[in-house]
Amino acid sequence: MATTAAQRQASQRRGNSTPSSSDDDTLSSQSDGPSTTPNMTQSDPSKPPHPSYNYTSAGITDNSLLNLTTPDWEILAALTLVALVVRLFRISQPTSVVFDEVHFGGFASKYIKGKFFMDVHPPLAKMLITLAGWLGGFDGEFDFKDIGKDYLEPGVPYMAMRLLPAICGVLTIPTIFLTLKAAGCKTTSAALGAGLVIFENGLVAQSRLILLDSPLIICTALTALSWISFTNQHELGPANAFQPSWWFWLAATGTSLGATVSMKWVGLFTIAWVGSLTALQLWVLLGDNKNVTPRIWFKHLFARVFCLIVIPITFYMAMFAIHFICLVNPGDGDGFMSSEFQSTLNSKGMADVPADIAFGSRVSLRHHNTQGGYLHSHSHMYPTGSKQQQITLYPHKDENNVFLLENQTQPINWAVDPTGNTSIPGPLAWDHEKPEFIEDGSLVRLYHVITDRRLHSHDVRPPMTEAEWQNEVSAYGYEGFEGDANDLFRVEIIKSMSDGVAAKSRLRTIQTKFKLVHIMTGCVLFSHKVKLPDWGFEQQEVTCARGGTLPNSVWYVESNEHPNMAADAEKVNYRNPGFFGKFWELQRVMWTTNAGLVESHAWDSRPPSWPVLRRGINFWGKDNRQIYLIGNPLIWWASTAAVALYVAFKGLAVLRWQRSCEDYTKSVVFKRFDYEIGVSVLGWAFHYFPFYLMQRQLFLHHYFPALYFAILAIAQTFDFATSRIVLPGNFTLKDKPLIGRTGAVLFLAASIVVFTLYAPLTYGNTWTKTDCNRVKLLESWDWDCNTFLDSYADYSLAVPNPASGGPAATAGNHGAALQGPAPPVAEDPKQDVLVTPGLPQQVLQQGAVTEEKIEYRDEDGNLLDEEQVKALQGKVSFTTRYETRTRLVDAAGKEIYNEVVGGGGEDEGEVRVAGTLAEGPDPVTSGSSGEASTQPPRVDVEADLAKEESVEGASATAEPEGRDEL
Repeated sequence: MATTAAQRQASQRRGNSTPSSSDDDTLSSQSDGPSTTPNMTQSDPSKPPHPSYNYTSAGITDNSLLNLTTPDWEILAALTLVALVVRLFRISQPTSVVFDEVHFGGFASKYIKGKFFMDVHPPLAKMLITLAGWLGGFDGEFDFKDIGKDYLEPGVPYMAMRLLPAICGVLTIPTIFLTLKAAGCKTTSAALGAGLVIFENGLVAQSRLILLDSPLIICTALTALSWISFTNQHELGPANAFQPSWWFWLAATGTSLGATVSMKWVGLFTIAWVGSLTALQLWVLLGDNKNVTPRIWFKHLFARVFCLIVIPITFYMAMFAIHFICLVNPGDGDGFMSSEFQSTLNSKGMADVPADIAFGSRVSLRHHNTQGGYLHSHSHMYPTGSKQQQITLYPHKDENNVFLLENQTQPINWAVDPTGNTSIPGPLAWDHEKPEFIEDGSLVRLYHVITDRRLHSHDVRPPMTEAEWQNEVSAYGYEGFEGDANDLFRVEIIKSMSDGVAAKSRLRTIQTKFKLVHIMTGCVLFSHKVKLPDWGFEQQEVTCARGGTLPNSVWYVESNEHPNMAADAEKVNYRNPGFFGKFWELQRVMWTTNAGLVESHAWDSRPPSWPVLRRGINFWGKDNRQIYLIGNPLIWWASTAAVALYVAFKGLAVLRWQRSCEDYTKSVVFKRFDYEIGVSVLGWAFHYFPFYLMQRQLFLHHYFPALYFAILAIAQTFDFATSRIVLPGNFTLKDKPLIGRTGAVLFLAASIVVFTLYAPLTYGNTWTKTDCNRVKLLESWDWDCNTFLDSYADYSLAVPNPASGGPAATAGNHGAALQGPAPPVAEDPKQDVLVTPGLPQQVLQQGAVTEEKIEYRDEDGNLLDEEQVKALQGKVSFTTRYETRTRLVDAAGKEIYNEVVGGGGEDEGEVRVAGTLAEGPDPVTSGSSGEASTQPPRVDVEADLAKEESVEGASATAEPEGRDEL
């Protein structure tokens, strides 16, 4: 029976075949690709290989970068110079905030001010951008808040910040040139690959702005260079293993991996690529029992573990250590983090507080699960439901977070009545009593100290979550009111979540985790990630849930104060999580936030559309110019074709291998084509297909790392076609270098032409509608050609609109721009009013009369006199409205026409001014025994309103791609 191809290959690996002209194609012990067999046997496999066992894989030469010739370096320098010009051309344009500069420029401001923020990306790229801005003189005062916000007037050194990504983009060109040379490509092929990266519109556009993609791509490129150089040393034979060059490139690979994953989590795909090739190398080494002893194999294993695992992890963690050192102050991102984490920030830490909690203690309660903040109330009412005072979660420390814990019964006043029939009234009754600790199962009432109302719940639906299993939670009562049964809650300690024996039996500050069960309805105090509207200042909703999930029903006490607590009472504080605790917590929050970015976006796209370039991203638009992220179609489609060509080749090769064809044993070029281009296509696959598993927002720029590997595949395919492949009949271009050079020049020239056609979208240059429509090849390319003027001469006549701030940002985590003119700025009609002292004096202006007067009206339109206005001041809010009317009178002075200009309704031209909302007596629950106090609350409502409106939200919001993706 004839042996199969697999049996023949296994026999060759065991050394049972006789060396022949075709035997030089078997696998080498030092190669994950094709190689030769040793030229002699080893009598004792337990001993290290003899130096005479040095061999080189078939088709491999020493491609050390030290062997580059002078012309190679000259071409490399010329390409780098061209890249410098292309990347830095008009880098000051535009002079306003573009796309995600909103986020990453804003992060630089926060780094300089040391304000903690939460982003879904690791910190290295952001810290480098911050360093560039700081060296350029950036003081962190500019907030990068809106797309189109001007850089020039505030003097922002935005060019220095844009220079960092631009330099990274420039460095990508020599990196890909050296990578292709390390892979064994001719100089022409390497120059072609570098030229394609230079003139790829998408790569140019993203490298000229304050974005993270350019630093990510240079680190990915450096990883590819280091790994391919290491692989070349590995394939040169056993004598090169563990030599300085071998160690250098292996360590450089690990360092580059650490830098890549520290830019964006897309670097995890690069790690997977290198990891799979490393596993292949070790697998081949393990099968060579003639030349690789167990000791040598483990030496290879530990070398790779150290360089490819330990070094990247150490680098990655070091970046977060610097990140924590820089961000020491509270910021809008600390609401994402645990209380322990927040306590490490300046001014967020707290002094030690008494451990035991007694009746009469003034406490602040914190929600355990959502990090939404503290149980909070303020002097504002629900607009629906019971219309009682709001209860929310508030992310910052505040006096409105303080509640006094009352027992269900008042303490006995033994001093006044020895019979025990007289109690001490009021919430302060426990201040002079011996502290009575609150045990598991105790009934309590939570008295809001500032507004004199108690935590309250009843069978009324909440204003937002109108589910039957949810009840409204409010603050109800008034000063002197004894409360009612709906104020009572039972403390249920969750022993499995509480720390320490004592904390499992009685309330302890920080240590005890507990639920508050409403006595009358059986629901538990509950909160979830639902924000209230503007009337609730976007704070987090608090409800009482029947059967609420445990994590969202868990609370703990953070601050605790009792007037009669002993000075030497046991005190507690948050445990310092240390670096590792903070590091792991931040990784979890980043992962959760990243996975939660699932809302649709105006410019998002899905992976199937990327290889064919179906649509791009609108970055910016102003003054009939536009920046739209779109790739060079020729380069983009050619790279996809190169990948498809290899896939077709591999499919055919597998079929022929199954049919026992001897392609792999007879042709070194066949094997090298399969392995070398396969490595690049594998890199493309690892950086492309994982996105199919993601449901979150995705954008075209997520494809850039995969595009880089696809361009490598183009250049390598070209190299094989022009300098290695020999077709049947001995036809080859190896001896016709002029044809190869001419083909490279023509393809590169065509790429440059296409680049210039789309350059106006890349740089934000002037363009015409005709030129725009001429190159708009696909209907899915959704930039608007009507944005541009009809001719270039029109741009010299057009007057720039300084008020135009660029297109509005769309909703979502991106600050993406929607093309179109800026909205008009409403003029103040008051500026056109001629003020005439001593009404009703009149001034004639070309037969017309302009007069001004102020009127006060109630909500029904009734005119109010001065005494009525004075009586209402401080009790209601007034809304200002400017109104222009046209009034016609005849010669006798009789009014014949009086209408509002524009014919609008009552709200035409209305301008609202912030004021204090009018509040009547506090409503009460139907059937309750008490009545709400008509006295104003003890806290100034206007001051409270101003304070609440300054809050950014009940919890910090993740700031995307940023905040946008891996």
